[in-house]
Amino acid sequence: MSVTREEVAKIAQLARIKMGEGDLDHLVPEFNKILEWVEQLGEVDTAGVEPMTAVIDQKLRLRDDVIDADPKTGGGRRDDVLANAPAAEHGFYGVPKVIE
Repeated sequence: MSVTREEVAKIAQLARIKMGEGDLDHLVPEFNKILEWVEQLGEVDTAGVEPMTAVIDQKLRLRDDVIDADPKTGGGRRDDVLANAPAAEHGFYGVPKVIE
């Protein structure tokens, strides 16, 4: 597959990119090299390769979701926090109804 000068001009027009005549002549071989490379990728046998999201195996680093009950580090102070709330209901902040 290859592109012509007219096709490059059409692509530039669709992308709303103003190009001079010299720029169009320069981009035709560049687009053709890119398309050749994509065609080479299509020739590679990937039947036994599992899809991946990254080249390096990555694992999410998760921590245990534990409630810290130590008042010195901020846990176990729900009543102190809710004392600042304009309205508290059932141990949570009370907010006005938004959706009717």
